[in-house]
Amino acid sequence: MFSHIMVGANDIEKSKEFYDKVLGTMGCEPGVLSVNPTGHKRYMYLLDGIMFLISEPIDDQEATIGNGSTIGFSAKNPEEADAWHEAGINSGGTTCEDPPGAREGMGMKFYLAYLRDPSGNKLCALHNMDG
Repeated sequence: MFSHIMVGANDIEKSKEFYDKVLGTMGCEPGVLSVNPTGHKRYMYLLDGIMFLISEPIDDQEATIGNGSTIGFSAKNPEEADAWHEAGINSGGTTCEDPPGAREGMGMKFYLAYLRDPSGNKLCALHNMDG
């Protein structure tokens, strides 16, 4: 449904370290550096045909988070979601929402793990326990 997701980063190298660790738990290779024509750095991550990027804002303003926004990453199982969460905590992220665990609602059951990255973006590793 989407072509890519990109979030801003205030400290691009700290954010790269964070995303290398959390996305690495899901089988993703470390981010690949790209420098756009304005000289701003971006790191691109590819996994299963899906692209995620972190970028220095090209307007040279501070990167800010979207209140109410969450970026969800698919986890193969609860153990992968837990490893993702632990890697994030150990790489400069902070836990948010409830601790990782099963949640039920509207006839569905998911295993969810929430983090904020070093720039404050809200992330979630989700495993569909019904599927």
